[in-house]
Amino acid sequence: MDYKLELVLIPVSDVDRAKKFYVEQAGFVLIVDTAIGADMRVVQAVPPGSECAIGFGTGLTSAAPGAAQGLHLVVSDILAARTELLERGVAVSGVRHLEAGTWVDGPHPERENYQSFADFTDPDGNVWILQEVDRSKDKHGSD
Repeated sequence: MDYKLELVLIPVSDVDRAKKFYVEQAGFVLIVDTAIGADMRVVQAVPPGSECAIGFGTGLTSAAPGAAQGLHLVVSDILAARTELLERGVAVSGVRHLEAGTWVDGPHPERENYQSFADFTDPDGNVWILQEVDRSKDKHGSD
């Protein structure tokens, strides 16, 4: 039995502002924007290359805006992804990796999978983490 994660709700305070951020700045693809009566609006957008969408709107969750923390977007080249987001107007942190339990600036020296990170927030403070994973490499990071 497959259990496919296809939607994650993101709590936001302003649906139109969130839609503009995710679609125009973060580059997500809009798949749904539907009003369901006077008290509910559903917006869904998909990160490029993902099968899991995010959803936000009105009447969807009681979570406080900004409560989503540590959502990971896996990218094959963290430097290119960071540059693309910066060019789109997203404020992205510098790339960093851990060495002996301490954060060090820059990507992992060998660009090993799961070792390089950067982050950004949406207008409500929901935190997104970019994590570099090049699936064309084996589990040890070599070609």
